[in-house]
Amino acid sequence: MDAVTLVRREREALCDTLERLGPDAPTLCEGWTTADLAAHLLVREREPLAALGIVLPGPFARLNRRRMQAAKARGYAWVLTRLRAGPPRRWRLRLLAALDIVENYVHHEDARRAGGLGPRPADPDLDRALRRMLKPTGRRQLRRLHGFGVVAGDPRPDGQGRELVLRRGQPVVRIGGSPGELLLFLLGRKQAARVELSGPLEGVAALERAPLRV
Repeated sequence: MDAVTLVRREREALCDTLERLGPDAPTLCEGWTTADLAAHLLVREREPLAALGIVLPGPFARLNRRRMQAAKARGYAWVLTRLRAGPPRRWRLRLLAALDIVENYVHHEDARRAGGLGPRPADPDLDRALRRMLKPTGRRQLRRLHGFGVVAGDPRPDGQGRELVLRRGQPVVRIGGSPGELLLFLLGRKQAARVELSGPLEGVAALERAPLRV
């Protein structure tokens, strides 16, 4: 399945879940309801200047908050309708497909798991796409850690799953789990992610304490 088709499928599934849960359900994003989450996704996808406020402080962050509030004021159904339609620029969908797959998957699980729906069954197409984003995500998220290396294990039914080096160093801490669960851990959803940590106790403890950005 190509990336654009996968993004569209995951967005549609996410919107179905948000509609099912309603606007006031909790999410794994601290302080955000499903209405906040939907508004965030819409602003990120349709308002590039305001979307800069997701990572930049000051005026960009304030603009992002204002545009989210403006979207929420239009009503939950309006936001979900726009979100289902996807970005207005086709080039954006193809250019950012890999990032959008991660964004939609992670926020879908934010809503599902906080809303009591639990993880979804394994999806080979989605797993392959998410696995491609593990190394760049891990290197970015773990760049401030020191004193040990981190390897991510991607188990397969035949026991031949490959490992990815996310941070070089010794001793080595291993994170075991499917690509989606590994991404949830790396992106700050530690308590919700179904992963197993192994290795030296001090390294495992340091990784558990690491302030991975949500």
